[in-house]
Amino acid sequence: MKMVLLHSDWIEFRPREKAVKTAEETLKKEVRVEEALVTMVTVEKEDNAEVVEKAVRDILDVFRRVKAERVVLYPWAHLSSNLASPIDALEILKKLEAKLTEEGIEVVRAPFGWYKAFKISVKGHPLSELSREIKPGEEKKKEERKGVEKKYVILTPDGVEINVESADLNEFNKDFQIMVRKEALGEALPGGESKVIRYLRRFGFEWEPYSDYGHMRMEPYGALIFDLVAEYSRIVTRKLGIPIFEVKGTAFFNLHEKPVKEHAELYGDRLYMMETDRGEFVLRYAACHQQFSMLKDWTISYKDLPFGAFEIADSYRYEQSGEVELSFRLRRFYMPDLHVFTKNEEEAKEWLLKVHRLIMDEIKLLGRNYELLVNIVNPEQYERYKDFIVKIAQEVGKPVLVAIYPATGANYYWTINIEYHIVDVLNRPREIGTVQIDIGNAKRFNIRYIDADQTEKYPVILHTAIIGTIERYIFTIFDTALQKEHPMLPVWISPVQVRIMPITNELLDYAEEVAQKIESEGFRVDIDDTSRPLGRKIVDAEREWIPYIVVVGQKEKETKKISVRVRKSGETMQMNVNELINRLREETKGYPKKPLYFSKYLSKRPRFMHLD
Repeated sequence: MKMVLLHSDWIEFRPREKAVKTAEETLKKEVRVEEALVTMVTVEKEDNAEVVEKAVRDILDVFRRVKAERVVLYPWAHLSSNLASPIDALEILKKLEAKLTEEGIEVVRAPFGWYKAFKISVKGHPLSELSREIKPGEEKKKEERKGVEKKYVILTPDGVEINVESADLNEFNKDFQIMVRKEALGEALPGGESKVIRYLRRFGFEWEPYSDYGHMRMEPYGALIFDLVAEYSRIVTRKLGIPIFEVKGTAFFNLHEKPVKEHAELYGDRLYMMETDRGEFVLRYAACHQQFSMLKDWTISYKDLPFGAFEIADSYRYEQSGEVELSFRLRRFYMPDLHVFTKNEEEAKEWLLKVHRLIMDEIKLLGRNYELLVNIVNPEQYERYKDFIVKIAQEVGKPVLVAIYPATGANYYWTINIEYHIVDVLNRPREIGTVQIDIGNAKRFNIRYIDADQTEKYPVILHTAIIGTIERYIFTIFDTALQKEHPMLPVWISPVQVRIMPITNELLDYAEEVAQKIESEGFRVDIDDTSRPLGRKIVDAEREWIPYIVVVGQKEKETKKISVRVRKSGETMQMNVNELINRLREETKGYPKKPLYFSKYLSKRPRFMHLD
């Protein structure tokens, strides 16, 4: 906080026009105050209750020494470039006014958030013009959420609670043991870089060196994989069978807006901030801000519920630079963010179960399974939700780990939050999917619906990203591939699904004929028309994990057959083109299709695959 203290004969001021949207309501009339200590105040970002106490002491000291009759608090944003948000600044000024009033001082506070015309007559003695700078102490420079000590229990499908500290973890499956040791017991993860990262780079996922930490770029293979997953996230969302309204919006939200500020405070750390000429903005960490800002303007009936709002949202979290990890822990990532709006908490629980089942089904399609960490906001909610958690444990057929937050009065907006963890190739638990029940944000953002009795009510909201972030789903796919005997991506997401290799250039016409027939069915096929030896071509195709390698020679051209090397089994088969197409149809059923993002001919491509 910065202050200029002026012992004045008089000051006159008149509000002219609003300087900020959140300006206080006031009359545009002239105010004159005589014999006052006029205190011009600039509130800064780190100012808190401690700063207010110090400011009061300084103002009182000067007030008594100059024998002023009253104090004028005059908001003055021109003493610093490190300004607090208007909401915070007004709150600090009101606290300052209240504290001075408690000391028996008459206080006149000029209205906040206005451009004002003013005149002042300063007395001109040695103490009539003073300045002060007040900073918070080192022990509390910011108002931060304090860390909380959670209690962990293992809850079995039979409803038995097991204390984590005394549990014999050998009774549980290996993946569950690993998650408990890391999440509940705080054991260190294995070190080193996962080989997943090496293969992500091979397929064109890299850090962008010209950007901030944690920002990825994607070359053609990576971009194609990303877009396929994004489209698949839409398909998955529609599996819920409720109306889904897809929206788009901005990533920049003004911290001067009260709901945005409050939600950011509840989220806590890792906020990615930026300054503009309109003040301080937060980059969204999910689609919540945009969807909630839209839905507050919708007219919603109870007959419309439940429904979903969906956006593939570019999201930002200020992860520590030393902890960012390619395709897993990023500062900028994409969240296929779904919010399901329900009438009440009981309906929200019903839909949480449906979302939960879909999350579990989706990971099984990849040949994996999740271990569950269930977060509960406080012990009271744990008692309310315990039977519900047992039901979830029964559905998955195994124990779940429960983290119970203490009843500290922390104002979380959720009641239950389920994290879905895989265990990766380095035996580390990795959170991928999530779902939670939100009982606070509808009211915070003023989202309402008209109930059957014509009263307005606030919906209860489910937050979920069913397959996880786009990048984490991709991480999971690569991690899964590397746990197979013949590592490969699912056929639907393989950048090249079929590669055709003519033995000689004289057979390019037949290779093109085969390619066109496969391509006409919506599958991605390319032709290795380079002059390299066949063995070298096959080795590179294997390193690209191409599901089907088709070699065509004179015999194949004459018999209208193809020789197909099948990556999944490692065998080579003779078949006709329609047989291969039928296999591709079966393996990609229900998944999105996209064309090649690069030339069909290898001879016409710059080198962007990193095969070394």
